[in-house]
Amino acid sequence: MEQLLILRDLAVIFGASLLVVLVFHRMRLPALPGFIVAGVLLGPNALGFIPDVHRVEGLAEVGVILLLFTIGIEFSLGRLREMGRQVVVAGACQVGLTVAATAAVAVAGAAPWQVALFLGFLAALSSTAIVLKLLTEKGDIDTPHGRLATGVLIFQDLCVVPMMLALPFLAGRAAGSAAGLLVAFGKAALVVVGVLVAARTVVPRVLAEILKTRSRELFLIAIILVGTLTALGTEAVGASLALGAFLAGLVISESDYAHQAMAELLPFRDIFISLFFVAVGMLVQLDVVLAHPGLTFAGVAVLLSGKTLIAAVGPALLGYSARVALLAGLAVSQIGEFSFVLAREGRAAGLLPGGLYQSFLAIAVFTMILTPFLLQGGPDLLDRLDRVIRLDRVLPGLRPQEVAPAVEPLADHVVIAGLGLNGRNLATALRAIRVPYLIVELNPQTVRQARAQGEPAFYGDATREEILRALGLERAKLFVVAISDPAATRRMVRVARGLNPALHIIARTRYVVEIPELARLGANVVIPEEFETSIEIFTRVLAHYEVPQGDIDTLVNRIRASHYQALRVQGPFQLEQLPALSGLPQMSAERVRLPPGAKAVGRSLAATRLRTRTGALVLSIRRGDEDIPTPDPRLPLAAGDELAIVGQPHQLRAARELLIGQAPEPGQASQS
Repeated sequence: MEQLLILRDLAVIFGASLLVVLVFHRMRLPALPGFIVAGVLLGPNALGFIPDVHRVEGLAEVGVILLLFTIGIEFSLGRLREMGRQVVVAGACQVGLTVAATAAVAVAGAAPWQVALFLGFLAALSSTAIVLKLLTEKGDIDTPHGRLATGVLIFQDLCVVPMMLALPFLAGRAAGSAAGLLVAFGKAALVVVGVLVAARTVVPRVLAEILKTRSRELFLIAIILVGTLTALGTEAVGASLALGAFLAGLVISESDYAHQAMAELLPFRDIFISLFFVAVGMLVQLDVVLAHPGLTFAGVAVLLSGKTLIAAVGPALLGYSARVALLAGLAVSQIGEFSFVLAREGRAAGLLPGGLYQSFLAIAVFTMILTPFLLQGGPDLLDRLDRVIRLDRVLPGLRPQEVAPAVEPLADHVVIAGLGLNGRNLATALRAIRVPYLIVELNPQTVRQARAQGEPAFYGDATREEILRALGLERAKLFVVAISDPAATRRMVRVARGLNPALHIIARTRYVVEIPELARLGANVVIPEEFETSIEIFTRVLAHYEVPQGDIDTLVNRIRASHYQALRVQGPFQLEQLPALSGLPQMSAERVRLPPGAKAVGRSLAATRLRTRTGALVLSIRRGDEDIPTPDPRLPLAAGDELAIVGQPHQLRAARELLIGQAPEPGQASQS
């Protein structure tokens, strides 16, 4: 009978969740807050479709364990080293200052220090599930504020472990006070060391043997067994199942099978974590919110604004601008899913009285629901605020001195905004052809490294007019925006166009939907990554089938001129409006260097009879630093000469064999 009740509850939960999440999808909101709203509506404190929350709490706990397990899989020691400063500095400042500020406020309100510290734990954690999902969907995960927010979330996930270990001592349930706490941490440290040893030695070998069976079922069972045994091991030494789940995930992350394990577990995790958020919503008592609406919404406002400012301190100390620091703080300003787990344990331990527990639940749920709106409107909100109060003066941090005018002002140069992969590659190309350029970048560490390598890199926010003026944008020939922040890209294009109406602006964007807006703001060329990759692929394919290069160029130009409309429509790719393919042979160009001992060394082009025997044509010869265009057929060839030859692919192969004595190596690149 109990099983039937649980099954009925699950049917009601998933049915209602489906409807609510569909509504959230139509409103372009993430699904996770929708599950919370569904739980509020279904729970015993609202419509009462689920009268007993405890029946689904067991399944909700599985969701939390799976969430920690998958976070452990995604987390790795290599990733921690890569994001070391963001994790340690930004994360430690956010957690430490939030705990201290919350505890101070609670103590001022006459709360015992144990309760005050516990409330600090609850306020310090943010929602990894919601924030990472939103940043990924918005394309902000690789922006400066996205990387900072991710670093803070990683640090918070690590802090869950000591917080769980400290809970029994705050509740007065463990003997030995400080000494007992040290013993508990010592046991946990031994478990961590044991897990790391197993991750390097035992688990990879076991999984390798299991994979030899080519059975997905056995692999999934093995992954679950690793998680179960590790969780039971941590519980046996007095720690929590959640800690064990995280360590088990860490074991898998250090193997070669982390991606496959994640793929197998994601469907289960998503289902169970949705149940967790539904169960959280069921715990909220609407009558408490309705009885004290002012207190609830004041708590939401204070928590969101306070956490935003506190979380911005760490990025400011790392040298980031106030805007980036505040965007990162805004991203982690809500209450996290692990706070609900701690709150439930704290209530059972007597640290949270019933009224305080309900107030916390209501405030936490509203912060989660508001998070999508804050992340969406955060950039515009900070822009308006910056016009009233200069944010960099409020949050100065430890940034290097901003861009100063060059001693010798440049003209007709290129200004590059962003020193990521695209910015570095562009700088390399410009340096090769001796074109002057300046780089502006918001990451002070990147600027320091670039300047140490001789790059003309400067720290500054290219959305500001004074920064662009200092870089001489009014005298520049090109402005290239090579960052991954859509909102900042739009501001840079608008400001740059206002400074220099004759400037040629090239903007990079991730999505094609950004093209019309960037063009309206003044960008001459907008390059969307998602479709330029497609163009590069089919250009190579058509060239491989010897389609004339002119026809390929016509096709590409038409696609770009229509803002990639041909690639956005559903159905077959239409080419009716293009000129018919002429069927002319595909001509390619290749440079052939003559090594010592080549057949043609010491002979003239006329003597080799290259044109008559192969059909290929020599356009020029590069000898040392000298270029010889349309060389005299009587000119003797020398070792080290580099011949620029044009012809069809089979003609180029024959020419190379005639000149050197060998055909091109497989995969030899030809430049068309």
